[in-house]
Amino acid sequence: LSAGVCCCCAALRPRYKRLVDNIFPEDPKDGLVKADMEKLTFYAVSAPEKLDRIGAYLAERLSRDVVRHRYGYVLIAMEALDQLLMACHSQSIKPFVESFLHMVAKLLESGEPKLQVLGTNSFVKFANIEEDTPSYHRRYDFFVSRFSAMCHSCDQDPEVQTEIRIAGIRGIQGVVRKTVNDELRATIWEPQHMDKIVPSLLFNMQKIEDIDSRTGPQSSPTGGVKEENPSVLAENCFRELLGRATYGNMNNAVRPVFAHLDHHKLWDPNEFAVSCFKIIMYSIQAQYSHHVIQEILGHLDVRKRDSPRVRAGIIQVLLEAVAIAAKGSIGPAVLEVFNTLLKHLRISVDLELSDRRSSAGSATLSTSSKESDERIVQNAIIQTIGFFGSNLPDYQRSEIMMFIMSKVPVLGTTSQSLDPSHLGDLGTRRIQIMLLRSLLMVTSGYKATTISNALPAAFLDPLLSPSLMEDSELRQLVLEILHNLIDRHDNRAKLRGIRIIPDVSDLKIKRDKISRQDVSFMKKHGQQLYRHIYLGCKEEDNVQKNFELLFTSLALTTIELANEEVVIDLIRLAIALQDVAIINEDNLPMFNRCGVMALVAAYLNFLSQMIAVPAFCQHVSKVIETRSVEASYFLPETIFRDKCDLPKSLEKDETDLFFLTNKIAESLGGSGYSVERLSVPYVPQVTDEDRLSRRKSIVDTVSLQVDILPGNNTEDKVDNTEEITFEALKKAIDNNGLEEQEKEKRRLVIEKFQKAPFEEIAAQCETKANLLHDRLAQILELTIRPPPSPSGTMTITAGHAHYHSVPVYEMKFPDLCVY
Repeated sequence: LSAGVCCCCAALRPRYKRLVDNIFPEDPKDGLVKADMEKLTFYAVSAPEKLDRIGAYLAERLSRDVVRHRYGYVLIAMEALDQLLMACHSQSIKPFVESFLHMVAKLLESGEPKLQVLGTNSFVKFANIEEDTPSYHRRYDFFVSRFSAMCHSCDQDPEVQTEIRIAGIRGIQGVVRKTVNDELRATIWEPQHMDKIVPSLLFNMQKIEDIDSRTGPQSSPTGGVKEENPSVLAENCFRELLGRATYGNMNNAVRPVFAHLDHHKLWDPNEFAVSCFKIIMYSIQAQYSHHVIQEILGHLDVRKRDSPRVRAGIIQVLLEAVAIAAKGSIGPAVLEVFNTLLKHLRISVDLELSDRRSSAGSATLSTSSKESDERIVQNAIIQTIGFFGSNLPDYQRSEIMMFIMSKVPVLGTTSQSLDPSHLGDLGTRRIQIMLLRSLLMVTSGYKATTISNALPAAFLDPLLSPSLMEDSELRQLVLEILHNLIDRHDNRAKLRGIRIIPDVSDLKIKRDKISRQDVSFMKKHGQQLYRHIYLGCKEEDNVQKNFELLFTSLALTTIELANEEVVIDLIRLAIALQDVAIINEDNLPMFNRCGVMALVAAYLNFLSQMIAVPAFCQHVSKVIETRSVEASYFLPETIFRDKCDLPKSLEKDETDLFFLTNKIAESLGGSGYSVERLSVPYVPQVTDEDRLSRRKSIVDTVSLQVDILPGNNTEDKVDNTEEITFEALKKAIDNNGLEEQEKEKRRLVIEKFQKAPFEEIAAQCETKANLLHDRLAQILELTIRPPPSPSGTMTITAGHAHYHSVPVYEMKFPDLCVY
């Protein structure tokens, strides 16, 4: 009877429950009953409205079996769920999915590793199913938290630990794949989820990397081993996550990386940090690179007071990031990168100098170590600036060159951000050298079509100013930067080292015909280049490298920019340098004088062979041969070697040892050169750059002296009064001006008009015209009063006025006099 009752009760049960019960065998070892499973599947496909009930019943049985530790039946239930998910694709599957996820959550909550792995595998299968319509109400917060916790498993059994961590990584990968494809469901990108997912992946990447570094390099694993490696799996998941990031959620995926690196102190050493950001830069879409750059810069600002090695580690990461991003456009981050790096360069110099001042008189080991660490930071900044700039397109690189040059502090002026007043001389010099070093790296490999593009006036003037500094290293850096910009055919390596070149043709110099733009550039700025080479040779602290760089500057100018007019100017410059060494008005040491003579010999030997005028070559060769016998210290091979015997004096009358202007003019004149200007000695024009470079400024003034002859009788003051007009002044100037002064004045005016910008010339002419108009208006109102002496002099000085102490003219206005 009881059996009959039970049969009746079983017959009255819903069909879906009977079908579900039938798939479970009496012994779980027998596995899923396939025939009954096929019936259940057919029923679910035929009546999809029953799916939610099937799922709820399966979940009920699974929960009961988990509590009773009947893990065999748990495996069967999950297998049935997986098959139903794969077979059923309709809108009514959504309630069934909720039951499925509830069962997966039950497995993940259990403390049994096998069940956790089982639930993860089922979730991964579910994640690979593409649903017809998304379910916006479904959230995966629990799964994110649980899978992230599994990634940090610390089970005592290493195999179990690895198995659980792999399951956690695969679960995170499943969550990412299930959510990121839906643009309307972006909950996975919220910070609370990214703060769990990203550190979990980095933790596994880091842990395995530490193990590998301790055990040494391992043999190359097979494909199956790679798949079971948590590090490889975590890296692939991390790449996939970043590859799916969009403009709006990129920052949320990157910021947890900084938190992880900070928490685990992975900036020093920073090998893992560098590898992480390489993965990031190569995984994200190229147009989002500037997001990562901005985040690194922002984190550098946050950690600006940390230890030098931490900051150096962050800057090294930035270097690797910009090296990858510079291959494409990184948008608005270009100038921000340089501005931030320059700011931190200033901070580093401040910290270094403050530590040095605080430890003055006690050279402790910790202080010297901290200073060396700051040098590491500074070198990292310079390397980053240079490497980033050298990989930018030419149009951006020229802007960056101008930007860096504008930041170089010059004593006596203020810069945009690097005010030298708080740094002192030592700090200013440190920043000058470091910025010029970074500029040297930026200009490396820069090939401009015309010199005017590489050296615009706005860049050339501030660049040449440090070349007048009383610091040999600064001058060397400026010359090397000029070489990078002038050398458009890679001839510099062939000219390395100052020497007498026997046959220039063996160097195989590459050159093109001088373009009109280059000719125009030399007309405007040639005197500026000559001037800085001339003054650079007169520095007392010059060493061999300075002379080598000066020789290279002259040679490159000859190759890239020399036409007939420039050749004559270069010869005038060389002869003027020879006169500097012979006359020695600047009291240069004997080594410098011999070095200048050797520089002139090496350059004229090079120039004579480049223009290939036989008579010129013969004269130069004869002087060099005479020097090799009688005064070898005038040749670079001798003067720049160790322990060279220097002469006690230089005799001015030993003309056989000198290059003579008349013979050079005679040799070039026979070959069609216009040699009239060779007779005019080269004199550099003095500008305000001397003041900015802490030199003595020579103010060039032009005085107009007018002698007034009042006559023999000094008492007849009224009778001898004459009216001073413009014509009278002009006549007095013409009669009393010295011819030599007029020539020099005209030459200076010509050079100024060749060099100065048009706007400056126009403004200066307008100012002088207005001043002259006012002066003449006043003069016409003067009442002439003869001076007390027989002859009086009125001095009118352009620029800075020099006045006599005796009043010459008194104006009609009682309170206004001209002295």
